[in-house]
Amino acid sequence: MLGRSFGFLWSSTALSNLADGLLKVGAPLLAVSMTRSPTLVSLVGAAATLPWLVLALHAGAIADRADRRRIMVVAHLARAAILGAATLLAALGLLDLWLLLAAVLLAGVSEVFADLSAQSVLPMTVSREHLTRANGRVSTAQMIGNDFIGAPVAGLLVVALPAALFGAPAVLYAAGGLLLLGMRGAYRLPAAPTGRRPLRRDIGEALRYLWAHRVLRSLAVSAGLLNLANSAYFAVFVLWAVGGGSAIGLEPGEYGLMTTAFAAGAVLGSLLSGRVAGLFGEVRTLLGCWLTTSLLLLVPVLVPSPWTLYPTAVLWGLFGAAGNVLVISTRQRLIPAELLGRVNSAYRLVGMGGMPLGAALGGVVAEFAGLAAVLIGAVGVCLGAVGLVWRALSDRISGPLTSEATLSDISRSR
Repeated sequence: MLGRSFGFLWSSTALSNLADGLLKVGAPLLAVSMTRSPTLVSLVGAAATLPWLVLALHAGAIADRADRRRIMVVAHLARAAILGAATLLAALGLLDLWLLLAAVLLAGVSEVFADLSAQSVLPMTVSREHLTRANGRVSTAQMIGNDFIGAPVAGLLVVALPAALFGAPAVLYAAGGLLLLGMRGAYRLPAAPTGRRPLRRDIGEALRYLWAHRVLRSLAVSAGLLNLANSAYFAVFVLWAVGGGSAIGLEPGEYGLMTTAFAAGAVLGSLLSGRVAGLFGEVRTLLGCWLTTSLLLLVPVLVPSPWTLYPTAVLWGLFGAAGNVLVISTRQRLIPAELLGRVNSAYRLVGMGGMPLGAALGGVVAEFAGLAAVLIGAVGVCLGAVGLVWRALSDRISGPLTSEATLSDISRSR
């Protein structure tokens, strides 16, 4: 029903996110094997997310000018080449922490272009009425690849065959890029801005649109605070959870299983998000998901045990994924097609731009104040972010985010 082209897009997403999962979990675990410094370990998370802060606006503007599918193909193949070189270094015993950070950083640059183009190409692949369903399937593939399969495999590879932490993702990214060639149709906007038009003009137009739209602006700011806090939390959480001297005492393989538990919940949350929002309303469902996820971050701090961590991880995934599907579908419905790449990039700059800062800040604070201070402080920031978006959207608490009242926000603000 969603079409042949969506099938190729979904398959590519599944493979590339399996690669993401191997890299996301494997790189910090590999860093922990090189150093126990919270500051140095947190640099892995900072390196992975820094490209969002630096390149998101430009990547979105380019996605509105060029063929979005072609951008994704080039980005996937570039990541394959980068990680292929890292594989060779690891096999030769030449990989150190700084080369690890460089590989993660360069792969993150390609990820910015691939992900922004992917979210913009989806509305060109399926009809608007099928967006939530399609995003649910894409989110499911992302969670299965990132956490359900990729995470535990990464935990095993870091012990048995470290070089494969880069070699396997390289092969998967290459395959994902080639699959995209099976998509039929045009994936460049008919009225795309020309190359003669200054890129900064396109970027400025997107920033003005985002700031003028009350709902998108509120969601972006709240998402930014949530991501900053979560980046600080999870940048050092591996030290809280893994190793003989840690609070929880997990082995690397067991840490991978925790992210598998997260993925199991996320798959369920992705599939149920639309139905739950239909019962309780989009705003109420989104706020409930964000609030619950924030409070659950306290559990591993107050009760540091594997027996509480695994079910908590399931709930993290369930509520986090459900909220994510709702937000992505809302953006795709509210933003005009000719602005989708740019406004998505502006949104994600605000929403994700604080992640490298959060990761680095988490490491520095943990160095001087301890891990628990970072974890508890992150929960406080998350609760403040939920309060901010609740205040902004309280007038439509039981309605849809894409109501007529929401759509009229722009016209009133201009």
